[in-house]
Amino acid sequence: MERIKITQHTSLGAFWFAGWLFSIGYLHLNFWMGLLGLFVWPYFIGVHLAPPLT
Repeated sequence: MERIKITQHTSLGAFWFAGWLFSIGYLHLNFWMGLLGLFVWPYFIGVHLAPPLT
């Protein structure tokens, strides 16, 4: 009998969502720029954090 362990990482998702909302408010973005930021923002965070991790 194989056991399956399920883990939830809702705190990380909530942190990401809070950061996204903060960025929209801080930069005074309109709806469309905020929607674009939804897809672009994680890329720039990944690029910023990738060199220290390697």
